[in-house]
Amino acid sequence: MKPKGFLVGLVALAAVLLGGSAAEAERRVAFVIGNSAYKNATSLPNTINDATAIAALFRSVGFEVVTSRTDLGVVDFKRAVRDFRITAETADIAVVYYAGHGIEVAGTNYLIPVDAKLARDYDVEDEAVALDRIIWALQSVKRLRLILLDACRDNPFVTKLQRSVGVRAAAKGGLGKLDDVSADTLVAYAARAGSVSYDGDGANSPFATALLKHIAEPGVDIRIALGRVRDEVLKQTADRQEPFIYGSLGGATIPLVPLPPAKKIEPAPVPPPAVAAREPATRPAAAVAPAEPNRVDKPAPTIANAPPTKPEPAKVPPPPKSQAALEPPKPQAVPEPPKPQAAVDPAVACGRDELRLARLRSDPIPDEVARLQRELSCDKLRPQVQRLFESIATAPPASPAPAGGTAAPVKVIERVEKPAPTIGNAPPAKSQAALEPPPREPQAAPPPEDPALACSRDEARLARLRSDPVPDEVARLQRELSCDKLRPQVQRLFESIANVPAAPVAAIPVRKAAPPGEPAASPRTRAAPVSQENTCARDTERLAVVHADPTPEAIARFEKELGCEHIRPQLQRLRESVGQ
Repeated sequence: MKPKGFLVGLVALAAVLLGGSAAEAERRVAFVIGNSAYKNATSLPNTINDATAIAALFRSVGFEVVTSRTDLGVVDFKRAVRDFRITAETADIAVVYYAGHGIEVAGTNYLIPVDAKLARDYDVEDEAVALDRIIWALQSVKRLRLILLDACRDNPFVTKLQRSVGVRAAAKGGLGKLDDVSADTLVAYAARAGSVSYDGDGANSPFATALLKHIAEPGVDIRIALGRVRDEVLKQTADRQEPFIYGSLGGATIPLVPLPPAKKIEPAPVPPPAVAAREPATRPAAAVAPAEPNRVDKPAPTIANAPPTKPEPAKVPPPPKSQAALEPPKPQAVPEPPKPQAAVDPAVACGRDELRLARLRSDPIPDEVARLQRELSCDKLRPQVQRLFESIATAPPASPAPAGGTAAPVKVIERVEKPAPTIGNAPPAKSQAALEPPPREPQAAPPPEDPALACSRDEARLARLRSDPVPDEVARLQRELSCDKLRPQVQRLFESIANVPAAPVAAIPVRKAAPPGEPAASPRTRAAPVSQENTCARDTERLAVVHADPTPEAIARFEKELGCEHIRPQLQRLRESVGQ
């Protein structure tokens, strides 16, 4: 190779190495604001939930700094922006998320603090925070400046804001267009300029729900991720709300979450082939046919006064010594132990698993939850994944089939008692059953309980124990359980509160109702069935009330008193959305 070509190759290799190390040392920061309790306007129901969920998402995917603030007044708002400007000075990627009211006055967009009055458009400079101030605070960020504004909700300040002389009125229903955005900056609106976004029917707005699902996909460019967010919001709102993006980026792929490093798999060392020892040619032994399990050999007829013959053991000739046994053993090469594979960073693995768990909580598909259980790398998340799987399980899992296809049918080998040798002129011996006294007839038992009623009662007990799992009560339910389809769920509840792994509980056969005229299988009486219709109607109305004001205390109290299991998944997702 010529010296000039060698020098060019060396410079290219150094650039690749420096680029890889820079990607690994990339610094990411985020600033999340949620304003809900407005003093001079109606409060927004979902903004705090949206901000809490977005901040948790950024922490789970490995952002170095995540600053989360709620219900900021104008002074605290401006101070928080100033402090974040210092935090973002050395960052490669910076993200700002805002959920609350926004307004446009005289061509300038403003984010509204919770203590703003905005009696006249002249007051906007003093009582609101300009969007340009936030864009200015991110100018030192190196690769990506991303601003996500869920601030186009129906704005009550627009109608009461009085216009000053010579100044045009505020734009109706939200933020205005951005004509000048700095390089490497993207500003994403929850709805097109001048239109209104929606709070949604669930715990989060449609825009926040789509961000949680798509914005942090590993290795996906931010422009592709925001495009998927747009499609998701259009689908959720039946094309009534369309997110819009302002700004531009370069040609490089910029994901918020990089792909984890690929595992380097070392090939296993191949052991040296073994040398086959020479053995003298011997006659092959006759093949022995396998014994049939269900075949019963009939005993030979006995002869009176003839002693039974004892079978003589067959003589087995000693095996001939092979040539290899006469020769001294040759030393064999010891194969080298396999090299350890490159370990995955635990923080990256936990971030990836937390992201998958967050998506499955919003849409719990049983097959996907089971796959996450098998592929989980972050041990601290294993109890949460286990509880999520138990919350959606409706029947005990089937026993795994052996490798290679369906399980082969098991042959039942019947045990046949061989008759004792008879002696001529000897009277037949009486059986043990003939010597024992006849068994007592069983006493009359109460009529058997309907299995459906037993399962209904056990489901009600299991629901109460899930809200307040006392170990002694759970153990008692294990002993007294009559509904076998609930046994795996009771077992998993007991294992989740025990200090040591619980011993496996043997399956108890289903008690079938005895036919008329025969004694029942169990003399124990059962309690009357619990009706669920009125309980579910009452709990559904109460869930609607808690949805309107989802405080952690109200959710915890409702979960303890819940009696309708059909709405428990909805209550669990509401609890997770408020950060519990």
